[in-house]
This record gives sequence, C-alpha cells and structure tokens, in this order.
Amino acid sequence: MFGLFKSNPTKKLRKTYDQKLTQALHAQRKGDIRTYSMLTAEAQEIWDKIEQAEQKQ
Repeated sequence: MFGLFKSNPTKKLRKTYDQKLTQALHAQRKGDIRTYSMLTAEAQEIWDKIEQAEQKQ
C-alpha cells in the first residue's frame, strides 16, 4: 500500500539522460562534434547508472 508513495529512483536519472541526449542532438546539428561527443559520453554514464539501479530492484 505504501509502495504507491515511494519515488522511483530511476525517474530522475532517465530525465537527465533524455536531456543530455537532446543537448547532444542540438550540438551535432550545429556542427559542434566535440560537445556532441562529450554529452553522449555523459549520457552513457547516466544510462549505466540506470541499468545498475534497475538490476538492484
């Protein structure tokens, strides 16, 4: 019953992951490949954290 009020720990990580990918997309469209690769690497690190959190559940 009280599980309804528990926050999902991956929800915030997924939101930041989506934001990083969107920023990377815009950087790529502008031609800034260096920023694109940095943002993509950060997004990959966040995705790894999401997978680890989901495996613990």
